[in-house]
Amino acid sequence: MTAQARPGPHTDRPAAEDGPGSVPVHGTWEPRPAARWEDAFLSGNGTHGAMVFGDPDDDRVIVTHHRLVRPNGSSRARPPELADRLTDVQDRLLAGDVRAGEDFTDGRPLLWVQPFHPAFQVRLRRPVGEPRGCRRESDFTTGVVRALCGDRRAEVFVSRADDVITQYVTAPGPATEVTLDHRLPGAPPDLAVEHGAVHTPEGALLTLRARYPGSDLAYTGVTLLVTDGAVRPALTGVRVDGARSMLLLTRVRRHPGAPDVLAELRALRDLLPEAGHGPEDTGHAYAHLLARHTDLHRAAYLRVTLDLGADPAERALPGSELVLRPRSPALLERLFAAGRYHLLSASGTLPPRLTGLWTGDWDTAWSGAFTTDANLNLQTASAAAAALPEVTEAHAALVHGQLPHWRDNARAVFGARGVVAPAHTDGESGHTYHLSRAYPLHVWTAGADWLLKPLVDHDETRGARDPRLAAALAETARFYEDFLTRTDAAGHLVIVPSYSPENRPANASWVTVNAAMDLSAARHALHTAAAYHPGPAAERWLALVDRLPPHRVNSDGALAEWARPGLDDTYDHRHLSHLYGVWPLDEINPYDTPGLAAAAHRALELRGAENDSAHGHLHHALVAARLRDAGRVAGALDDVLAGDFFHVSLMSAHYPNRHVYNADAAHTLPAVLIEALVQSTPRRLVLFPALPTSLPSGELHGVRTRFGARADLTWTPEGAIVVLRPDRTCRIELRTSAGARPLSLSAGEDRVLTLGPR
Repeated sequence: MTAQARPGPHTDRPAAEDGPGSVPVHGTWEPRPAARWEDAFLSGNGTHGAMVFGDPDDDRVIVTHHRLVRPNGSSRARPPELADRLTDVQDRLLAGDVRAGEDFTDGRPLLWVQPFHPAFQVRLRRPVGEPRGCRRESDFTTGVVRALCGDRRAEVFVSRADDVITQYVTAPGPATEVTLDHRLPGAPPDLAVEHGAVHTPEGALLTLRARYPGSDLAYTGVTLLVTDGAVRPALTGVRVDGARSMLLLTRVRRHPGAPDVLAELRALRDLLPEAGHGPEDTGHAYAHLLARHTDLHRAAYLRVTLDLGADPAERALPGSELVLRPRSPALLERLFAAGRYHLLSASGTLPPRLTGLWTGDWDTAWSGAFTTDANLNLQTASAAAAALPEVTEAHAALVHGQLPHWRDNARAVFGARGVVAPAHTDGESGHTYHLSRAYPLHVWTAGADWLLKPLVDHDETRGARDPRLAAALAETARFYEDFLTRTDAAGHLVIVPSYSPENRPANASWVTVNAAMDLSAARHALHTAAAYHPGPAAERWLALVDRLPPHRVNSDGALAEWARPGLDDTYDHRHLSHLYGVWPLDEINPYDTPGLAAAAHRALELRGAENDSAHGHLHHALVAARLRDAGRVAGALDDVLAGDFFHVSLMSAHYPNRHVYNADAAHTLPAVLIEALVQSTPRRLVLFPALPTSLPSGELHGVRTRFGARADLTWTPEGAIVVLRPDRTCRIELRTSAGARPLSLSAGEDRVLTLGPR
């Protein structure tokens, strides 16, 4: 390997302009409308979402919003008040009573968080015409979903600039009925719905107000219709005759009391350009709104691109055919692009839910919540490296918005200062109330560190520290100051009670002692808080770190899921909580801790897939990449790609055979590919640690490192070229297949590395 410096300006790689199939496809297409809501193409701005079917005769767009959750009484739930019983359960667990934690609750039944649900569908219906060729497309670079049927063209996007769902239809037909229709699968039969439609100078204003059963909360959707056609009332909407085009602007709000519909109308009118208020100016208004949105969306989406040199003929296939070719590099290219697009589109007001930002059914699995003990961090795993600060900012909004509730959890359950995060949240409440005997999520103490880790990565990547994060880290450390009071016979501090999501020892109950994840989280939280807050507090926190017990290697040579001797591992489980020290932490790695890395690798070998959850397979791949096991990365990818996990929309499912709509696979897959190609810490760069042999050539452009450089990678079987574009001066360790060497980087000076065959 040789390396040389080449000074030069920092330039972004332009979007490719080559012919069809010669470059990766930044979009997908289908030759027919979606028959199922799961196959609808998606658009979103991190607040509003749109699911587009593309049927020319019954054009449906399902409207979603991150804040739409159905009241179920849980908003008033609080964490269990158990602090006065903590000492007793600690005594019993330390004395060897392996079931002592089963009664460490207040006896409440399992209560789910408020379930996420769709709002309604905007429907444009016209008389059924003659069969004709149709095509629907999703353009990832703009966020526009379009349907082309004969002379009719319909486009939908959700504006990141103006927070509005925008639909534009040309040649809609001689007569079109426009309605807001709440009748979606699983909608409560006693949902109190009121429709409204009034004539306006532009065309019409349509409203739908739905009051939740047994609640004073409701949600209201408003659609401003701008058209040059003749508008007249219909049963629950309007009929438009003789229109050449229609522009529809839609928003939805969840609220108490009655909405101010006139204010909503004024706000939608204000989005129209000065020359676009007339019904004849729909095209101009649409172009104006699209340009405002595209300026933000395109720049974010194109920061990172992947080219695997796929067959141009396969690149040209519709998604429904491409997903049937699980070993095709073209499929990986498109899923990388789609995952990046969907992750960006689902992140804004909040980060992605289990379903991203979308659902077409009121009965969402696991309440369509944020499951924070695995799924959320897996979905957002690529945010720092893939240059998506929008995703990290959405994650931060969730965390910082719930810190007061996290404090309540620490006080109620543990009688401690500081913060303890919940394992499930609906985005409103951060209180821990979703718990049961088999899911004692209230004793999971690793959550705050786990959820703050992506924010730490973001700070390292950008080279600045967020004072809000610094304060949260200090609160996490203060929790450990109060909680870590018990010791074992060797004088080590003991984490008791302890829980390894969502597993249990083979010979004990779920609430235990010294789960590996809890130990890794305590070490990392205290170390990181000390780094952000040097001084006397840091000295106290680092002293606690020195007293924590080491990880344990079991009789199988594997890193034990519980460091407490006598607790036997349960290997067949979808979660890999005990390998937190490998990924995303840097605590265990092949370079600094080779012995523990070997034990972690053995633990990975022994881990079963249990119920074939997509998140389990891809979590396995992320850990394998850190341990330089390209074969396991490839195997985990094969399990997902060949398991029929992807809908035609390229959104994914939780289980094989497209069972249970879920964003885990779609959003996590880009992170797996990046980790296989490049990994970084503030002091180290690892190149091509776990590249599957099925990907012999390719290019990855725009990746960010945690030492402040952008990286462009190009590789072939003969070698690789890596260009580093540092924003700050640093000295790091470079790791390649040839070994390790120091590397000095200067801010503003590109560094070109030439590597030989791997």
